[in-house]
Amino acid sequence: MADRRYRLRRFPRQPDNAPLQFHAGRRPDRETGDRPVTIRQTFAIDDQEFRGKRVLVTGGTKGAGEAIVHRLAAAGARVATTARSPDAGSPAELFVQADVATLDGAANVAAATIDGLGGIDIVIHSVGGSKSPGGGFAALSDRIWQDELNLNLLAAVRLDRLLVPEMIKQGSGAIVHISSIQRRLPLHESTIAYAAAKAALSTYSKALSKELGPKGIRVNAVAPGWIHTSASEAMVKRLAAHAGSDEETARQGIMDALGGIPIGRPAWPREIAELVAFLVSDRASAIHGAEYVIDGGTIPTV
Repeated sequence: MADRRYRLRRFPRQPDNAPLQFHAGRRPDRETGDRPVTIRQTFAIDDQEFRGKRVLVTGGTKGAGEAIVHRLAAAGARVATTARSPDAGSPAELFVQADVATLDGAANVAAATIDGLGGIDIVIHSVGGSKSPGGGFAALSDRIWQDELNLNLLAAVRLDRLLVPEMIKQGSGAIVHISSIQRRLPLHESTIAYAAAKAALSTYSKALSKELGPKGIRVNAVAPGWIHTSASEAMVKRLAAHAGSDEETARQGIMDALGGIPIGRPAWPREIAELVAFLVSDRASAIHGAEYVIDGGTIPTV
């Protein structure tokens, strides 16, 4: 069987409206490789699809969260978002500066969203990430474990607890939890706690769907693989610093641990946003309790 590893190459950050540009890595079962490829993606957006819908997107100033805010606002939604640092260029109607990984932060966001938007129809839990050092399980203190759980699991649990009652009152709503393929393919060198938290989030999301479906509220999860974001690049830098290597070596180490990306590139944030927009729309009214993987084929099993 051919070696199916794929080499990731770094490219400068591209604006959301730029063509996707990547290099398909050399494969032993093909004569050519390392060739430049451009995908000109144009997603048709109905600017009335979410008109009047009140939406909260956590972690909405960077990466996938930022792309989700832009996508839903472009489709007419009234969007509230939250992060620890503001983004002056956000199209969100309401921004709440808070740390949703804390009890007080989650409470402040929920209250501000209900007051500012007059209710809630859609909640997208995009906040997440890992700041764990390299070094495997022994490098992870109890404090690191708790921080990872607070950000990647409990932030969603707490906000759901505060916002879902509003959805129950109106008999409708949609929730999307952004999980990760690392719940199935954990990177032992640096993201054990993150992967465990995301595994718990996926399980929680499924359980919540069982309870809320009969009440008119749809709950789904999205599990991205490697995404071109500043957070993913920060993880590369941490791994390189711990190993005393360069960033390209650290980046390739991540790709090797994941087993490669068969389509030859990571996803872009706006591709995650497009999937999320579909899941919270009426077009997906029969989709409930599901988890959608968007990883370019990284997970090798059914």
